[in-house]
Amino acid sequence: MILCERRRLLDALLAAVTAAVTAAIFGWVAVKRRSGATMRFDLAVRGRVHQSASPALTLLARGLATVGSPRVLPLLFAIAIAMLHHRNWKRAALTLTAVMVGAVIAEVGLKRLFHSARPEPFFGTEPSSYSFPSGHAFFSLSFYGVLAGAFAAHTPPGVVRFAVLISAALLVAGIGWSRVYLGVHYPSDVLAGYLGGIFVISAVLAVWPGGTG
Repeated sequence: MILCERRRLLDALLAAVTAAVTAAIFGWVAVKRRSGATMRFDLAVRGRVHQSASPALTLLARGLATVGSPRVLPLLFAIAIAMLHHRNWKRAALTLTAVMVGAVIAEVGLKRLFHSARPEPFFGTEPSSYSFPSGHAFFSLSFYGVLAGAFAAHTPPGVVRFAVLISAALLVAGIGWSRVYLGVHYPSDVLAGYLGGIFVISAVLAVWPGGTG
């Protein structure tokens, strides 16, 4: 019992440190973005990604953008919550709920705070919301990150756990790539979205350590 409490305390401390460091890095990226210091990097990466455009990649990018879309994630969230309750992983269900609520509040607030204009899209039409941070990156890391963590926590160490974590990481990375490929976000938007997702997850786990277990 004492060892368990110590483990939870250490987990909470690690999560709090991660949240603090992530917030500091996000703040640095936000300042650089607002001053225009990231534009050279953003344009260079956008151009390099767009050079590799092809019909197949465009189809892939649109598919990845769909599974990270704020319009689709609510449905996936409802399915995930039902599945977690079915498996009796109630702590994970509560953690996922808290993280996604926090992500929505933070993403909406940050977009209104920074009022960053979007780049000219390469494919499709320009979304109506602000650009910084990327909601797709923010929400996908928050959602798939917690879900993968829950499955990993209930899976013995080995190939299956590794596959779950790698699959989630590749999916989240692919969703971020799709936003740059389609031209609806700058790379710094995607980076900020990832940092926001890490912060929200870490903040929740700092308050409630072991939430995915």
